[in-house]
Amino acid sequence: MSAALLAVVRDYLGRHADLGGLAQTPIPGLTVIRTSQPSGLDYAITRPLACLVLQGSKQVMMGTRSFTFRAVDSLLITADVPTVSQIVQASHETPYISLVIDLDPALLTELMEEIKAVPSAEAEPIRIEPTDSEVAEAALRLMRLLDAPASARVLRASRVRELHYWLLAGRHGPAISRLGWPDGHAQRIARAVKVLRSEFTRPLPVERLASVAGMSLSSFHHHFRNQTSLTPLQFQKQLRLIEARRLMTGEGASASSAAFAVGYESVSQFSREYRRLFGLPPAKDASVAC
Repeated sequence: MSAALLAVVRDYLGRHADLGGLAQTPIPGLTVIRTSQPSGLDYAITRPLACLVLQGSKQVMMGTRSFTFRAVDSLLITADVPTVSQIVQASHETPYISLVIDLDPALLTELMEEIKAVPSAEAEPIRIEPTDSEVAEAALRLMRLLDAPASARVLRASRVRELHYWLLAGRHGPAISRLGWPDGHAQRIARAVKVLRSEFTRPLPVERLASVAGMSLSSFHHHFRNQTSLTPLQFQKQLRLIEARRLMTGEGASASSAAFAVGYESVSQFSREYRRLFGLPPAKDASVAC
């Protein structure tokens, strides 16, 4: 991994990170992160992204599978998947530092058309590989724009495009190519996931989601589970529970108000499903997390 990239990211974090060590940059989709100690478990349904670890290490779990990645590694997530993550190596002297870029399927489609890339067969939605030098160099050029706002307005689109190109052309190419296939299963399921994310507090008939994806019911169920590891109902349930947890731990909401806010009609059902996912009853988990 480029020492220059680590230095630029460390400097930017020193000037812009919030109290949690997160710095959302002015370039949409580009985030840098610093953590000075190992973390607790973080539950999320992660969007497609590439994460370049510059220092420290992190563990990501999807279902029964566990992935550990460290400095010099890149994590690629090519579908909206439920993950449990934890920073496992970090200290005040050597904090965990990473750079995250959201993946843009439309941009990948353009690039695949230009280079005549052929979409790969179905692949695992989480992949870890050593970071290609071209990817690190492209990320460095993108980061350097942050201190040149006038240049960033002109160049940021081309630098983001360059980073996507090197991800597509490098080790991650076979996996990332699925996102750029305009009528492939990944983009069809992504359309249904967009509806789930925006309307998860409401009842959503699976027939509507299959229609949005342009698939038969049986095909939709198969490809949805293949890409996300969950059924549509399980996916919606996790979205609700993760948002309820955020409301309790981040905004101080009670368990009952959080349950009703995310679409539950029964607090007891909410409590049972919450404990099944997070391992503790809602109130106790919220007090531990806080």
